[in-house]
Amino acid sequence: TGASSNSDSSTTVESLEDNPDGGCHIYRNGYYRTDISVVEGILEVNIIQMMSIQMTESQAENSLVDFVVTCQGSLPTDVCTVVSDPTCQVSKSVVCDPITVTDECLLTIRRAFEEPGTYCINITLGDDTSQALASALISVNGGEST
Repeated sequence: TGASSNSDSSTTVESLEDNPDGGCHIYRNGYYRTDISVVEGILEVNIIQMMSIQMTESQAENSLVDFVVTCQGSLPTDVCTVVSDPTCQVSKSVVCDPITVTDECLLTIRRAFEEPGTYCINITLGDDTSQALASALISVNGGEST
């Protein structure tokens, strides 16, 4: 950084050099070659069904909900579920699990909810090269969901 002043001593102009290494520039000329691999990736995720799991009264500490999810493209290797407030702004919990999908991308994800309320659910399916997301609002009412 260099500072310079004009004739008015109250004004200082600073110039900042773009290069943090203090002026070391490398110029290369010629031809370069690289390989690019195009992968299909996970193209789309859909939550096709949300089902509340009926439990006995003695088991009713948490409400369990099954999310049936489909996807298109390559097969996922992991799933993450983010449970947030109804505005999808404040995260309440994040659960990630490895999964094995063999030939058709159709899976059921079971998640527990500690108390009744309305939640924003983000389900992310991923593999080594891609991720895809589906979101939904769910209302959990003491063992029942809508």
